[in-house]
Amino acid sequence: MSWSYLPHTEEDRKTMLAAIGVEKSGDLFADIPAKLHLNRPLNLPEALSEPELAKHLAALAETNANIQEYTCFLGAGAYDHYIPSVIDHILRRSEFYTAYTPYQPEISQGYLQALWEYQALIAELTGLEVSNSSLYDGGTGLAEAAMLTAGVNGRKKFLVAKTVHPHYRAILKTYASDRGYKLTEIGYRDGVLDADELHSKLDKTVSAVIFQSPNFFGCIEDIKAAVDAAHAQGALVIAAVDPISLGLLEAPGNFGVDIVVGEGQSLGIPLSFGGPYLGFFAASEKLMRKIPGRIVGQTVDSDGNRGFVLTLQAREQHIRREKATSNICSNEALCALAAAVYLNTMGKEGFQQVANLSLQKAHYAYKQLTGIKGVETVFGAPFFKEFVIRLNKPVAEVNKDLFANKIIGGFDLGQNYPELNGCVLLSVTENRTRQEIDRLTARLGAIV
Repeated sequence: MSWSYLPHTEEDRKTMLAAIGVEKSGDLFADIPAKLHLNRPLNLPEALSEPELAKHLAALAETNANIQEYTCFLGAGAYDHYIPSVIDHILRRSEFYTAYTPYQPEISQGYLQALWEYQALIAELTGLEVSNSSLYDGGTGLAEAAMLTAGVNGRKKFLVAKTVHPHYRAILKTYASDRGYKLTEIGYRDGVLDADELHSKLDKTVSAVIFQSPNFFGCIEDIKAAVDAAHAQGALVIAAVDPISLGLLEAPGNFGVDIVVGEGQSLGIPLSFGGPYLGFFAASEKLMRKIPGRIVGQTVDSDGNRGFVLTLQAREQHIRREKATSNICSNEALCALAAAVYLNTMGKEGFQQVANLSLQKAHYAYKQLTGIKGVETVFGAPFFKEFVIRLNKPVAEVNKDLFANKIIGGFDLGQNYPELNGCVLLSVTENRTRQEIDRLTARLGAIV
């Protein structure tokens, strides 16, 4: 057994095997029954040289559709926003991409400061007092928030808007399944949370009301009304948000939302065919000691110099498992750094401009598309950068035609909402040009 990528010599291997009392490496698998042994080489192609392998991988990559060659109108949780080149330059610095877990603060001050600044930016963006240094993604952030509220008020019932991302609701269901928590979905009316149904199901047994704004349909919810109704029954409020929308919309924390979570992919992180992404998590000060994951704190050393440390470490690596706020959460340090660099690079004015361009271009596209015969409006609620239209042909058929013309179409809502069969969710960001929107309009008009 000899591989060029392992540093051990044959003599090294013999010495190690002798130390543990076996003659050959195969003896290490003696407990595995012979009938389970493969007894033949793996069914793999012949080895390639490095140049040959590079060409092979390039050919495989060409089978993927990418947003450099295709015009993307697909959102539904991951968005084609512009990423300033400075982000990649900073991420590639070895001080950052090799330092994942800063357990030794004395040698991790740079990364700890970057994460501390990320937390400060997320707190300011959401209008809340404290943020952790990130979670895996928006869906796990939502589920962790729900578990936090149950730990705070001891209640086991959650009211979840059906307009919350289907993947987020699926993750929440998984988290709740072995804890005995009850999830009750609240329907929608004209694209937003049904307020009457929410009021009818709210009582003193509800731990938290969970909604998304802009919601999965792109519509903007009445946050203040939901917060007031929930707090009147002693329930906490969790809101999932698109961070880009906060360049124009009021911060949820200013309406009294207790926990704000969301997917941070829009903040300078590429689509990357699905990840890695970034879950941001912010909460009110009263919930600070229950927040899952890592929190970076600012302090001073014995000489009075400013320094940064991990603080309030409520993970199972640091305290007793039964007292940990979460036993599987972690942070996405490099993605959080990307978000911090993005927000600082854009600045307040640039961030607002991205949000405003997305809003204006989405409404232009909506006006153009709904003017086509065979395309119908679905909801009348205000929307941000995503909207729903109904087509007179199957969405899959339309998307196939668009794809053949190098346009990535929208999300087929009939997959998750049977009542919306024939409806498509389209996303328009600041990256889309008038020419691209007009080309989509022309092509869709020809199809329907």
